[in-house]
Amino acid sequence: MNLNALQFLKMINLALPKVTTPLIISFFILHVVQAQRTGGPVMTFEKTEIDYGTVDKGSDPYRKFKFKNTGAEPLIIKEAHSTCGCTIPNFKKDPVYPGEWGELTVRYDTQFPGVFNKIISIRTNEAQENRTVTIKGNVLTKGVPGAEGVLAAQKR
Repeated sequence: MNLNALQFLKMINLALPKVTTPLIISFFILHVVQAQRTGGPVMTFEKTEIDYGTVDKGSDPYRKFKFKNTGAEPLIIKEAHSTCGCTIPNFKKDPVYPGEWGELTVRYDTQFPGVFNKIISIRTNEAQENRTVTIKGNVLTKGVPGAEGVLAAQKR
């Protein structure tokens, strides 16, 4: 017996009390929506954390997160941001087609001495829209004797 969605919902409505029917219908709709998203884009990172290591104040502030679209549809980054103005993500607005590589460039302001750990939030057109990547490291102050130990203990 092959049921369409309407026949299925009518059958549930007759068989179950009115209180549980909305829950089952919600589950059914969620299942249909998820099934439609199967085969969409998938952002697969080489790594989701980059460690700058211990660097001098004013060092190269840029790092790149490389990713591949391992899905079946074009991947679009809608938005990327950090909670701190010292960390700025940048990305191309063009779609990343299935099988192709893309990158998210992150700039951390290495003028701020101390230990840092920053999370970058990314919103895409994937079924799982929200992703995060992390940068961390320790920026040393040049030319101030003993400052490295004090600054390394402070978290920015």
